[in-house]
Amino acid sequence: MAQPKQERAEQTRRALLHAAAEVFDEFGYAGASITRILKRAGVTAGALYFHFGSKEDLAKAVMNSQPETLVPLLAAGGLQRLIDLTLVWSWQLQRDPLLRAGVRLTNEQASIDGSLNADPYENFRGIMVGCLHEALEAGELQPGVDPSVVAEFVVAACTGMQMYSNVVSGRRDLPERTQQMWNLILPGIAVPSVITRAETAPARGAALMP
Repeated sequence: MAQPKQERAEQTRRALLHAAAEVFDEFGYAGASITRILKRAGVTAGALYFHFGSKEDLAKAVMNSQPETLVPLLAAGGLQRLIDLTLVWSWQLQRDPLLRAGVRLTNEQASIDGSLNADPYENFRGIMVGCLHEALEAGELQPGVDPSVVAEFVVAACTGMQMYSNVVSGRRDLPERTQQMWNLILPGIAVPSVITRAETAPARGAALMP
C-alpha cells in the first residue's frame, strides 16, 4: 500500500530535523553546512527548503524541539513530574543529539542571526510552571511559593549546571548534580510529606529512559 503523502512529508521533516541535530551537535551552527545536513539526511535540497526556509529556520526548529525529547517519557504528576523532567533531561543530554544540539544552539544563537530568542527557555519554563501549579493544587508546596519564580530558577539552575558539567565531565555527572540540586531546592518549596516521598535519585531518571 502506498504511503500517504502527508505521512511521507512528516517522515522527511523528522529525518531532516534529526540529521541537522546531529550535524549541529558535532560542528555547531557555523560549521554545519547545508551540504553536510543533506548528506546526513539523505534528502534533496528541494526537500529541505520545502520544510525549512533556511539553515536558520532549521536551527530554530531544532532549538524548539527540545521538550519533545523529554515530555513523552513522563508519567508522574505534580512536583514529581517536574523532578522527573530534570532527571530524564540529565540522562538524555548524554544520549540524544536532538536535545544536545538544541542546547548547543540555544547557547550559540547569537551567531545564528545576531538576535537572542528566549523561546527554548520559555518552553521549558511553561512546562515547569504547569507541573508546579498542579503541585500547588495538590497541597505539595509550602505557603507563599510562587510557581513562576520556582520554574524560572530551575531553568536557570539547569542551564548553568549542564554547562559546568559539560566542561568538567562531559555531562557524565549531570544526573548526580541534578539530584544535588533537588536536595537543595526541595526543603525551601515542598511540604515535609512530599520531601519524604519525592524521588530524586539518578536511577529513577535512567529507568524512565526509552
